[in-house]
Amino acid sequence: MGQLRTLFGGFDSLLFIGVMGLSFMGLVTMYSHVGENEFFNRQLLWIGLATVALFLAIIPDYRFLRLGNTAFFLYLGTVALLILVLIIGEITLGAQSRFDFGLFSFQPSDPAKLILIIVLAKYFAKRHEMIGDFRHIVVSGIYALGVFGLVFIQPDFGSAIILFFVWLGMVLVSGIKLRHLLTVFLVGAVVFGLMWQFVFFDYQKERILTFLDPLSDIQGAGYNAYQSTVAIGSGQWFGKGIGYGTQSKLLFLPEYETDFIFAAYAEEWGMFGVLLLFGLFIVVISRLLKYAIEGATNFERLFAAGVSILFIAHFFVHIGMNIGLLPVTGTTVPFLSYGGSHLLTEFLAVGMVMGMRRYAPVRYQGSSVLEA
Repeated sequence: MGQLRTLFGGFDSLLFIGVMGLSFMGLVTMYSHVGENEFFNRQLLWIGLATVALFLAIIPDYRFLRLGNTAFFLYLGTVALLILVLIIGEITLGAQSRFDFGLFSFQPSDPAKLILIIVLAKYFAKRHEMIGDFRHIVVSGIYALGVFGLVFIQPDFGSAIILFFVWLGMVLVSGIKLRHLLTVFLVGAVVFGLMWQFVFFDYQKERILTFLDPLSDIQGAGYNAYQSTVAIGSGQWFGKGIGYGTQSKLLFLPEYETDFIFAAYAEEWGMFGVLLLFGLFIVVISRLLKYAIEGATNFERLFAAGVSILFIAHFFVHIGMNIGLLPVTGTTVPFLSYGGSHLLTEFLAVGMVMGMRRYAPVRYQGSSVLEA
């Protein structure tokens, strides 16, 4: 019993309750009183496997990640997988982004986000005393660009945007100077202009333009965004009830179990359920940010901060997309959306943060993420 307490000493029951609560909300939103419940049954299995992965992830001593070349080799392996999926990956909805293994598929862009967090956490932690040097922003940007570019050309625009926000967020918490931040945004604007001219596909441009006026093409590019807002509005205060969402279950809302899970959830749970969802998400993020302050070293602090940034980016990009404030990019909600790859990655990330608690100091000083 004492050994188990040692192995799982970092377990955080409040964080675990928040994660499982969000997963439960997503699971029951996939339940339907009409027809089969294929997504519900599969998601139930994935949640079980992801929970096992979370507990296993608590056990290792992650100090090895800030020593040696382990993080770099993980990065190289991730890049290799992203290249391989472009060669032999399955094409789904126009994107070549996953490996099909028959019983299940694997999307390497999901764990790539976690690996990028590990690499950036190690890079910035080793150089925190010289973080004001602009070249460190450039080098970290090259690491991010390696996975960003490979994910973008799949094309998986949603995951690429999340990777960008992970990099930007970690650059910010690492202590970037204001003038460097402005330079980054200027370079980003130039890059976006070039990508718009030479890289973006027509359908991606159409999505971006449609979000400025979603109702301009309801039967075409604006259809998904319009149906999403209809679903959310129809939920009113207390929703239509679990399994009774007409927009989602009658397939007026495409991909309701993934890209539009928030709209499907809001339709069935109403405003009351949305407030509950936000409450649970705040619990999860607040616990992660707590460990971003109390971590053993800068690496652990930056890792917890990076995981927080990953979840926040997914959450607000997805909701912004569902309510018509952002273009439809195909992003998931952490723990809520259907899918094994992203769910395993998210549970694994939470388990790793818990595992790093075991050797965190009891007392800590300072209020910044990076400390001397």
